[in-house]
Amino acid sequence: MDRLAQGPDLLFGYGTLQFDDVLKALLGRIPQRTPTSAPGYRAAALAARVYPGLVRASERSAAGVLLTDLSSAEWEILDAFEDLHYELQEVALSTGNQGWTYVWRGGDVQEGDWDAEGFQSEHLPAYAARCARIGPRLAAGLPKGE
Repeated sequence: MDRLAQGPDLLFGYGTLQFDDVLKALLGRIPQRTPTSAPGYRAAALAARVYPGLVRASERSAAGVLLTDLSSAEWEILDAFEDLHYELQEVALSTGNQGWTYVWRGGDVQEGDWDAEGFQSEHLPAYAARCARIGPRLAAGLPKGE
């Protein structure tokens, strides 16, 4: 499905996109958001990565936020930011909404779930600083240039 053809809609952020510091670094602002979850999924820890991947898990529910006011330009920034192993898909949310989200299609999925609190205390400052370096490049339509 072509998300942009349908108009920028709702984005379910379950990992680093839940954090104000990351959103502000990438988009220059903190979008409106509502807590929600994605039943049938989990935010899995990924080997050698500080961010998670959303994967199917029938008896689980991944916690996150629903970003509700993204512009087309902000969607383009987020699309460029996400790893090539993610695929944008629509998922059903606990709020009754459908939301777009980046589902992990790569390997290295760990048995355990991603630890958002551990990320916040151990990795968030450095990750947000990295996002602040690449956010303006993405906004200008340039590659990440990491």
